[in-house]
Amino acid sequence: MRPRTAFAVFKFGAPLIIVVLVACYVVYYLFEPHLHVDLVFYDRQWINAEIKPITRLGGCFDPAHVSPLYNLSEAVYGKKKNEVQAGVPMRMGMDCYAFAGTITDLDDGISHTYIPPDERAQFHTYWRVDLAPLGERQEFMLKSFFATQNIPRSRLILWSNGDLSTNAIVQKYLKLFPDSFTLRVVDIPELAKGTAMDGHKLLDLTDKKAWVDGDLVRLLVIWTYGGAWIDMDMLMTRDLAPLLEHEFVTQWDCYDKVYQALNGALMHFRKRSPYLCEAFHLMANSTPPRSPSTDWGAILYLRLWRRLLLESIPPFKILPFCLSDPLACRLDNSVPDPFIPDRADGRWADAPKGQGVEEGGRLEWALDKIFTVHLHNRWDKNFPKGGWVERLLLKKYDAKLKKQIGRDEF
Repeated sequence: MRPRTAFAVFKFGAPLIIVVLVACYVVYYLFEPHLHVDLVFYDRQWINAEIKPITRLGGCFDPAHVSPLYNLSEAVYGKKKNEVQAGVPMRMGMDCYAFAGTITDLDDGISHTYIPPDERAQFHTYWRVDLAPLGERQEFMLKSFFATQNIPRSRLILWSNGDLSTNAIVQKYLKLFPDSFTLRVVDIPELAKGTAMDGHKLLDLTDKKAWVDGDLVRLLVIWTYGGAWIDMDMLMTRDLAPLLEHEFVTQWDCYDKVYQALNGALMHFRKRSPYLCEAFHLMANSTPPRSPSTDWGAILYLRLWRRLLLESIPPFKILPFCLSDPLACRLDNSVPDPFIPDRADGRWADAPKGQGVEEGGRLEWALDKIFTVHLHNRWDKNFPKGGWVERLLLKKYDAKLKKQIGRDEF
């Protein structure tokens, strides 16, 4: 470059760069920028065929078709003590955690009378034994359940596609909680009997991530037995009882994903719920799910939700993101990454003393109000020693369980 040309570039370029930098600083000082990148490509042909059209429901809510095991008046139209649906994303500050605190425990005047296992609140989870062995990381979910739920009134059913009865971890909990923990092997064709998926050619679909078959198992199990579904990659922080007066799925995160706004990692429906009956009708009469995909999960729930609205049927509830998945929002109000050491930055850690990630701080305050922490698999990662998961959750589980059983098993 000739000297005269270089001088001209510097003469006009340098002031321009300075002006741009000053302008950026002024904009940043006066305004709060927000950037959320979520680039997903959806096939237009699939959207036009499966998402946009709203077909009629299958008639499951017709009084003549509702199962006598399901009380339509109570479940759908009955008065509830707690409101669990906020109606707005609650992206700002601690709004979602504060909302979780409005959900109060039910004062139902229970007695100490023994409740048979089949009559207790039923909770379900699932582990595919062909994908990975059940080990310490999976045990954390079991610990969290027995440390946070009302055990004399609850039963956890661990479903699998193979025999788990010889697993040492499973045997320990079967021995400690014989009336509150049991095992079942999934028989999908048997569970599907009496539904629109009965004998369907798609019942044997599986994928290496256990998405399609896992989503199917969720719905079939709850349809057959009723109760709450809890994914194995969750840590529970609070008794779920106050949520169970509602039938619900959860918000995927605090952002408005057009087609994947809902999640079934934590969900609850009653036995023979017409909501699930309609879900099976939709599954049986739609294009087969892509593999792996959430076509029988998030996308199915949204498609069903829109059809319920069109026919003026009150839809199932949608729990705000932080109640089950506090990792899924903005950097300033998501709980810290559980798999990295605590750091002195962010809303949780750089707050004044008594408001951070230490015991009694803001993070513990939030964890006490929400119900689960969804870890989104990541089974190959370990919690850092001395991190907030160990201090604020795992150690509490151990202490609570030792107190419950009266001896040092943990």
